[in-house]
Amino acid sequence: MTPELVQIDGAPRPRLPEWARTGKSHWQSLNALKRDLRRLSLHTVCESARCPNIHECFHRGAATFMILGNRCTRGCGFCSVPKGNPRLHDMRLDPLEPANVARMAAELNLRYVVITSVNRDDLEDGGSHHFAETVREVRRALPEARIEVLTPDFLGDTVAVARVLDAGPDVFNHNMETVPRLYGRVRPQADYRQSLAVLRFAREYRADILTKSGFMVGLGETDAEVRTLLADLRGSAVDVATIGQYLQPTRRNLPVADYIRPEQFDAWREFGESIGFRHVFSGPLVRSSYMADLVSEQARGAR
Repeated sequence: MTPELVQIDGAPRPRLPEWARTGKSHWQSLNALKRDLRRLSLHTVCESARCPNIHECFHRGAATFMILGNRCTRGCGFCSVPKGNPRLHDMRLDPLEPANVARMAAELNLRYVVITSVNRDDLEDGGSHHFAETVREVRRALPEARIEVLTPDFLGDTVAVARVLDAGPDVFNHNMETVPRLYGRVRPQADYRQSLAVLRFAREYRADILTKSGFMVGLGETDAEVRTLLADLRGSAVDVATIGQYLQPTRRNLPVADYIRPEQFDAWREFGESIGFRHVFSGPLVRSSYMADLVSEQARGAR
């Protein structure tokens, strides 16, 4: 079925279909959690990346903490997180951030905590010491909680990856984001094979944890390319894959090439599980950290 086209910035673009729309009805919960986060000078990827599920997640007291500041040293075409050049912006790390993340997680009484970060290619360790300390602080504050880390690639530095893993997360997540052919415009400062190597190293270094990766569709990839990406992830011993529809967060970001129908997401889920994934969470509004607690629980059940 040919999608309906609308004019956006003078160019014909597919119209947002009903299955890719979300409700925005939890303003009170949204604003209350935002106030609590600002009180401790904390950031969430939910806000910075303009996640479509933010009303639902904030309403149920779930958020993905984003550390190492709120400016990223990379310029990915899909992402609305503020970009920053350390020579032009004050991008010093907040020494209180690890403890404040733990304090906020404890105030929310979280049983599952997701920690991600911007890329900090300007730092010698990529921010891995700060990342690891945040995991340890959360573990001290909430010893019974499960912790998922969604890390950058650390420029392929396995010492930095190991440093985060040594802090004791339960789930290691690193997103591939898209198929290799599209890296040049979607993720130009990253490398497809390097990201696979990070995931493979995490599995070899910590065989006891779940490994996870996510990517977007609707950027111009083909069905065959999606299946190859899933096969590459399984070849790197990744346990869990998440697949969601790309939604253009701002006019400065890449336009949507196509809106993928729900039945295609189902087909990719079935394919992924047929080649050995413990769980494939696939749907238009799926995001890497969305329902992360339930995704982890289902994957562990499959184990």
